[in-house]
Amino acid sequence: MQVDIYDFDKTIVPFDSGTLFFVYCMVHYPWCMIILPVVAVAGLLMGLGIIRFTQFKRICYMFIPLIPRERAVKKFWDKYIDRVHPWFKDRQRYSIVISASPDFLLEEISERLGFDELIATRYNLKTGIIIGENCRGEEKLKRLFELHKPEDLEVMDVYSDSYKHDRFIFSLATNQCYHIEKGKRVAFDFKDVYSK
Repeated sequence: MQVDIYDFDKTIVPFDSGTLFFVYCMVHYPWCMIILPVVAVAGLLMGLGIIRFTQFKRICYMFIPLIPRERAVKKFWDKYIDRVHPWFKDRQRYSIVISASPDFLLEEISERLGFDELIATRYNLKTGIIIGENCRGEEKLKRLFELHKPEDLEVMDVYSDSYKHDRFIFSLATNQCYHIEKGKRVAFDFKDVYSK
């Protein structure tokens, strides 16, 4: 099966949806600010190298049980869906979107934009805590190949804003790699970038 693979944040949209949703909820559901001191301490511990980024993310969405989640997510995307880059809407091939953002946040936009497949960081909706690993870097490959045998996929084009974190999915492209810069697709050769 021929497919194209896309990162989501700063690729399909020009922002980090998880961070923006966090801020959106703090503004619209101010009682959630009760978790801010815990998030601040976790951020400090991460900055000092005491905890990993995944452990930090385990804490960030602990407010989810305190809000009307489905309504909040719908209203969030009502506000921001117009910022999806137009070129994504013109895609032709089977689309697999692989993102570190929360699954509960991206499922709504996936339905609206018609992703053929969504792979995202999984969360327990009762606790707001990550299930398993953050879907980032090499974890994106692991999650993809949990669902598909490598020989069953012919990855044509890969799109991402991050050379650093998405080299693993870029390595799958058999046709073209695209780095997203200010919303524009910039084609590059994988060997030229990663042989340096």
